[in-house]
Amino acid sequence: MDARQIARVGVAVALLSVSAWITVSFGPVPFTLQTMALAMLPAILDRKGACAAVAVYLLLGAVGLPVFSGFGSGIGQIAGMTGGFLWGFLIGTIAGTSVKSVLPDRVPQFAQVVIADIVMLLISYACGTAQLMIVGSMGLVPALVAAVLPFVVFDLMKLAVGTSIGRTVARALGVIRSHA
Repeated sequence: MDARQIARVGVAVALLSVSAWITVSFGPVPFTLQTMALAMLPAILDRKGACAAVAVYLLLGAVGLPVFSGFGSGIGQIAGMTGGFLWGFLIGTIAGTSVKSVLPDRVPQFAQVVIADIVMLLISYACGTAQLMIVGSMGLVPALVAAVLPFVVFDLMKLAVGTSIGRTVARALGVIRSHA
């Protein structure tokens, strides 16, 4: 990674942190702007940079910096009822950016980012739901009702906004061409 890419990763980590602090409680899973911040990453960063940003964010939270929702931190947050969403962000980002990297060039860049974002979100939902079921002793349907269904529409809106902002930033940074 060059200095610019490292700086972009650092800004992405900061953005992920701040987006987690904007929290509205909805039962066991809070509403945050993290999904919007995550949606920007495939547009602005390459696979390695996007994954590094999410990994550093999780590492900072794991060692005690208050970067998780509600200024939370620690391994307890990652191992807790909603921690599956956190580590799901990393697995989802790895998968989403991997899918984006193998899409043919004829697929428009906007579509590539949207596909990467949807893959990330679906994997995050799966990991978060699985951990909520295990840690919260919930069945699949109650976990989905508590942790996914109330958020789907909002998360899709956040993906749309994040993708749009990410593409605008990427054009400004010269990461993508204006017509891409």
